[in-house]
Amino acid sequence: MFKTRLLGVPYSREFRWDKCYKGKDYRGKDSEAKVYGVKVMTELEKTKMPSQRSLGDTAGDAEGSVLGRAESSIRTSINTSEELMGLVLRIERTSIHDGQGLRTVIFLKGCPLRCQWCSTPESQRHEPERGYVTDRCNGCGTCVNICQQGALAIAKQEGKVIINSSKCRVCFVCAEKCPQNAIKKYGRLMSATETVREISKDEIFFFYSGGGVTISGGEPLAQSEFVSEILRRCRGQGIHTAMESSLYAPFESVLKVLPWLNVLYVDLKHMNEELHKQWAGRDNSLILANLRNVDDSDTPLDIIVRIPLISGVNDSDANLMAAAEFCQSLRKLQEIELLPYHRLGLETYRNLQRDYPLKDLLPPVGERILERAGFLARQNPKVPVRVGGELVN
Repeated sequence: MFKTRLLGVPYSREFRWDKCYKGKDYRGKDSEAKVYGVKVMTELEKTKMPSQRSLGDTAGDAEGSVLGRAESSIRTSINTSEELMGLVLRIERTSIHDGQGLRTVIFLKGCPLRCQWCSTPESQRHEPERGYVTDRCNGCGTCVNICQQGALAIAKQEGKVIINSSKCRVCFVCAEKCPQNAIKKYGRLMSATETVREISKDEIFFFYSGGGVTISGGEPLAQSEFVSEILRRCRGQGIHTAMESSLYAPFESVLKVLPWLNVLYVDLKHMNEELHKQWAGRDNSLILANLRNVDDSDTPLDIIVRIPLISGVNDSDANLMAAAEFCQSLRKLQEIELLPYHRLGLETYRNLQRDYPLKDLLPPVGERILERAGFLARQNPKVPVRVGGELVN
């Protein structure tokens, strides 16, 4: 036993050589782990990303330009100093559902899509938001007394807070002072340094579980420079990296994060262009183009496709067959995951005083989930299909 600094683990931690990486990364695959970040950058400099595909050209279309301007606006408003800043929704630790091993998941705020089944509506807007949890409020009036704008009042009958959004300046003083935590603040600015520091606190769990960090959203590519810096520093410390994305972003944003990723999770919400636009607010041409370009790149990473399974929306034979056919050509694809629809975001919609678009839709039953998973697996038996953490084929 001795003390050392291996792959970013602080000097104060002890390790035995028989438990060290010995030239392997967190996935156990051969690599020069100690200089992995440098090695990947060298590969990136030699990589020429494909741009000849007709679909791939979509990333440079007007739609991509709009996304680029949106990210530029966020970058200008947030990063006013040399230290990169990002809008973080929350940080969850020891997750077992967002990649291999124990994961620290960084949820970012801001998404260009508006999926009607979204379970994290607080992650959609590119700005901090105020939420009000009615059940926690005891009508103490603390928030009313401290609000200098007169935007808050107590309802006489219910004894709950009434918020006048036209007067509110979104200063969040009420959220900071609320003794019951009934008024919530969704989103806060964090620097890349601060974020990596939080991630590094869990390195010991990554080491023994084979885990790492997962960047999620919102849409991480809406803050691609911030995400790239976080991933670059994590890879420099030998931390396994993953990102959950819709890939709805200009391909230049994808290129910023690509060299620092071990695993990329991509949502295929619907294969029909018009139905994708109907249910998610945008069509899927840019998403499919980016996914093909990532798969064609020389950057070594694994791709896992995720399909949210929503009754009456995308669970038809035709859609699952189209998804299987598209995935059949992906060389980097490791598996397909089915994510059954759930209603866990209903409370957050209430907190944000928003209507939930699919309030009458029920989650699929277990038999239907397994039947659909089996159907998808039969379309391409060579690609593993997973649901609820278990392989179907």
